[in-house]
Amino acid sequence: MGLLIGLMFGLGLLLIWRAATTEPVRKAKVEPRWRVELSDLIAQAGIESVTPGQVIASSAGIGIFVFVSTLVVSQAPTIALCFATFGAWSPLALLRWRQRQRGSELREVWPEIVDNLASAVRAGLSLPEAIAQIGVRGPEVLRPPFVRFGQDYRTSGRFDESIDRLKATLADPVGDRIIESVRMAREVGGSDLGRLLRTLSSFLREDARTRAELETRQGWTVNAARLALAAPWLMLGLLSLRPEAVRAYNSASGVVVLLVGGALSLVAYRVMLRIARLPTEQRVLR
Repeated sequence: MGLLIGLMFGLGLLLIWRAATTEPVRKAKVEPRWRVELSDLIAQAGIESVTPGQVIASSAGIGIFVFVSTLVVSQAPTIALCFATFGAWSPLALLRWRQRQRGSELREVWPEIVDNLASAVRAGLSLPEAIAQIGVRGPEVLRPPFVRFGQDYRTSGRFDESIDRLKATLADPVGDRIIESVRMAREVGGSDLGRLLRTLSSFLREDARTRAELETRQGWTVNAARLALAAPWLMLGLLSLRPEAVRAYNSASGVVVLLVGGALSLVAYRVMLRIARLPTEQRVLR
């Protein structure tokens, strides 16, 4: 009996000591989906030092400014609210436009990045050195992230953390594939990395050529659809300078016309984007 009591007492002391010296396990903070998507949009647009909160704040500020300015000019709250909605959406529209522009630029240079990496590996450079040298010899548009990778790796010596930061900065599906291929080659080794990179380079060139042809063919149609969508609202802006038009849109029937017109414009714009949208690769290797 005494042996059992002593054993239980010792076990209790051990549990107390473990509880006092072990840090509690903290659950990883899960960010909202909209914040993750907005962060990816900012990174893919190539804009640094901007947070999702700042984008939301700028949208709200622009919307309020446009509402007040339009209200002062037109004296019509309904018209001011319509244009304030467009103003609030403008930062996101600018980010998406910049994302498309940068995506087109990156599709042209990714094959060159892969070729430089394959050449460096064939020349006998280590994988961190091969990645860092892209910041010196690679395309201008992608040099800064790879320069920062080289500085980060030389400072910390931690390859995984440095390449994770590079992947987060690039925020590109093709970049994710290249980085994970390099990471796997470093961890498990293998002699097929050069062949893999050459195959990937050929595939990326073919994909970029096909997508460029499709975007050229659909460009005129999409721009014409956007012009047709914007024309009624530009006309509304001109009509808001006439007192009789302001009185008409301040009435109940005028509010209904604006609400129905706004809803139809939104639906038409979304349908146009849906029809004209080309397949895009998603980031599955975050």
